[in-house]
Order: sequence, then structure tokens, then C-alpha cells
Amino acid sequence: MTGKTTRPLRARKPFVWTTRRWLRVGVAVSLAVLAVLGGTGAWVLGRTATISYELADVRSPALSTAFRLESALLNQETGIRGYGLTGTPEFLEPYQRGLTDQNAYTAQLAQLLEGDSRALGDLKAVRDAVSRWQERIARPVAASPPGAPSPLTTERAAEAKEAFDTVRQAMAGQQERLRAERARTRADLAATIRLRNWVFAAIAAVIVLLAALVFEGLRRGINRPLEQLASDARTVAGGDFGHPISSAGPADLRRLGSEIDFMRRRLVRELAFSEEARRRLDAQTADLQRSNAELEQFAYVASHDLQEPLRKVSSFTQLLQRRYGGQLDAKADQYIGIAVDGANRMQTLINDLLDFSRVGRVHHDPEKVDLDAVMERTLAALSVGIEEAGASITHDPLPTLVADPTQMGMLWQNLIGNAVKFRRPDRAPEIRVTAARDGELWRFTVTDNGIGIAPEYAEKVFVIFQRLHTKDVYPGSGIGLAMCKKIVEFQGGTIAVDPEYRDGTRISFTLAAEPLQAAPSSAIAEATRAAAEPSP
Repeated sequence: MTGKTTRPLRARKPFVWTTRRWLRVGVAVSLAVLAVLGGTGAWVLGRTATISYELADVRSPALSTAFRLESALLNQETGIRGYGLTGTPEFLEPYQRGLTDQNAYTAQLAQLLEGDSRALGDLKAVRDAVSRWQERIARPVAASPPGAPSPLTTERAAEAKEAFDTVRQAMAGQQERLRAERARTRADLAATIRLRNWVFAAIAAVIVLLAALVFEGLRRGINRPLEQLASDARTVAGGDFGHPISSAGPADLRRLGSEIDFMRRRLVRELAFSEEARRRLDAQTADLQRSNAELEQFAYVASHDLQEPLRKVSSFTQLLQRRYGGQLDAKADQYIGIAVDGANRMQTLINDLLDFSRVGRVHHDPEKVDLDAVMERTLAALSVGIEEAGASITHDPLPTLVADPTQMGMLWQNLIGNAVKFRRPDRAPEIRVTAARDGELWRFTVTDNGIGIAPEYAEKVFVIFQRLHTKDVYPGSGIGLAMCKKIVEFQGGTIAVDPEYRDGTRISFTLAAEPLQAAPSSAIAEATRAAAEPSP
């Protein structure tokens, strides 16, 4: 028993050509076909134009001119016959006019029939016949004296008839050939027009066929794979990340599908990793919330519990200074003064640190703030220091912003206060405040003629607790500019020292017209970084 052997079905090989290659080949074939058809159409159009020109500008005018030439010869024959029979000179006028027309029409026919040997032969036959008739009959009769019939008319009557019949026969043969040529040209034109119509119909059919083939090729080779790819991508985007991305069509589209499927698999791995990271982040968020609560508790303790014993230490050291000052030795008075000064500075430092920590965390609801009014209140609050220093302060008209009015007051108070405090000993402070629109922000500058800030310290001055001078030379806690930076950044702006300005200090900063929720700097992180750096 023999069994049939079945050949396994071969799997269809995927296309190895890319979309670009398919398009190049398709466009090349289409252009080649269209070029052939276009060349054929151009030849047919040229042929039609040539035949039309021959018919309209050669054959028809030549036949019309032949008829006019015949009419001119008949005028000559009529005029000569009348003159010969009567001797009346008026009969010579048609003859003379016929001669002129004959020359013109003959030259015109010779020009029209140039290159046509058979037609030129017919014209030569007409010319020869006319020349013989004119030589034997027309010119001798025309030369006869007027007033009496010419005897030649009677003598050569038979010859004249025979000669002019020859002319008529030559002209009839010429006209018959011209009619035949015109009819042939008309037939050629009609056939060429039919061919032209068929050619252009074929061109239109080929164009429609090519368009259909291109449309079907694009639909099967590009649109359908792209639609399938888009459908798979939407399925994956809908959350089914395990759905595979199919690959079909030309090689580059298959590569695209493979790359997208690789990206899907990568996303699955990343999502798994992100889910683990999210769980860890949730745990860290809980730790941060707990830490923030502890920081809030620390701020409460610093503002209440630490202030109370500090106030007692400060009050009792001041009492010791007032009651026992001068009663003890100089060393004791020095120690008491150091204790009073340390307690006061500690209290000021705690208050400044609390104010710094509240920026971006505890603030009033944003409202329209007239910075002109805030500036006037700031100058009033600093009036004693301004008068003592003899400072001159001028400012541009300041805008109205939506901001925290308390923070705006702290900003101007620190900037103007620093400009007054860090003055030169040999000149009165001159402070200039400018404001200008800068896109969606407002740009402000505070310029003074004080001691200035060296370029290498332009960034350091905005770090909390960083001081460029000792407290004995210029008092302060080293928090003022750090607080200004925090207020400006909370309002969506930036602040910096202008390193190009050498005649003092120029601080430039921007503020948004509307409040932006910027991530405030961490007070504890800045305090830690400052504590790690040595103070000058």
C-alpha cells in the first residue's frame, strides 16, 4: 500500500522592499509609461498641427490662388479678343490688369507649392501654355494700332482658340491635382485627429488605471498595516499592555511595528518598576508628611516655648546690668554685657528664622498689592535709619501685583534696609529703585552707592546665615537676602546681584503679575548647608 506524499505549504515570504523602494519603483514605472504615452501624444499633436498647417496655409490657399490665376487669364483672353475685334483701347485694361494679377498669383503659387515637385510641374505647364498663347496671340494683337480691328484676330482665330484651350487644359489639370491634394490632406487630418483622440483616451485610461493601482497599493501596503498598527497602539494605550503589536506591510513598516512592540515590552518592564517605585514613594511621602509635622511642631516650639525662657534670660541679664552695673568689677560688667547682647541676638535670630520659615508656608491669601503704597510704608518704617544715614531714596512708579502684602513689605524692607546699612562711611547713601515690564514679568532693580558685593560672593549672599562681615562691623543675622530670594521665587521670579555694576550694589529681581506656586526652598536644608560652610 503506497501513501501519498503531501508537500508542506510554504509560508508567504514577507516583503523585503521598503515603502521608499516601492514608491520609487512605482513612480519610475508610472513615469516611464506616461513618458511613452506623452511622447506619442506629442507626436500626434505635432502631426495634427503640421497637417492642419498644410491644409489651411498651403493646399486651400493654393487652390484658391489657382482659381484666381484662371480668372486673371480669362480676363486677358476676353480683353485681347474684344480689342482684336473692335480696336477699342478700353478692352486692353482687363488684359493689362490680368497680366499684373497673373504675375502676382504665379509668384504666390510658386511660394505655396515650394518643395512639391508635381505641383510645381503643373504650374510650369500652365506658365508654358500661357507663354505660348501670349507670344502667338495676346502680345501681337495688343501691339496692333487702335481704332480698327486687328487682322491677326481673324487670321489666327483657330490658333488662338487652340492655344487658349491648351491653357485651360493645363489649368484644369493643375486645379484637379490641387483638389486631390487638398482632399488627401483633409483625409490625413481626419485620420490623425482620430488617432489623437484614441491616444489621449488611452492616456486618460492609463492615468485612471495607474491612480487605481496606486490607491490600491497604498491601501494594501501602507494604509491597512498602519490602521492595524494604530488599532494595536490604541489597544495598548487603553491599558492592555500585554496586547502584541502586529507587523505587516513593507519592510520599514514591519520594522516600525517591531520597534513599537519593543517599546511596549519596555514600557511593561518600566511600569512594573514604576509600580514598585510608587510604593516606595508612598512610603517616603508618609515619612515626609510625618517629618513636616515634626517641623511644624519645631516651629511652634521655637515661636512659643523657646521664646519664653529666652525672654527671661534676656530680662534678668538686663536687670543685672541695670542694678549691679558699676558695682562689680569691670570684668563682671563685661560678662553681663556679653550675656545681654547674646540673649538679644539669639532672640532676633529666632524671630528672623521663624519669618524665613513662614515664607511660602504661612502667608495671607493673594490680593492686589500697590507696591507704591508698600514702598511708602517701608520708608516710613525705616525712617529713623534713613534720617541718621542721610539717605536719598528715589523710585519709579511701581506696579500693582497680586501677591502677599506681608511678604512684599518684608522684601522691600530687607532690600532698602541693606542698601542703607551697607553704606560707605564717606558718602551719604543714594538708592534708586526702577521697575519695567519684561514680558509676563516685572523686572525691578535696587541700586545703591554703598560698599558693593564682590563678584565671587554674588551667589553666596543669598544663602541663609552667610555673612560677608562680622556682626561688630555690620549688625544682622545673615537671613535678609535669603528671605528676599525665597519671597521672589515664591512669587515666580528670580533675583541676582549684577556683577557688572561697580559703583555700589545693584540687585535685580523679577516678580510675576500673578502668584505662581513655586516649590519653596527648604529652610532646614539651607541651614544645614550654611552650617557646613565656614563663615568669613
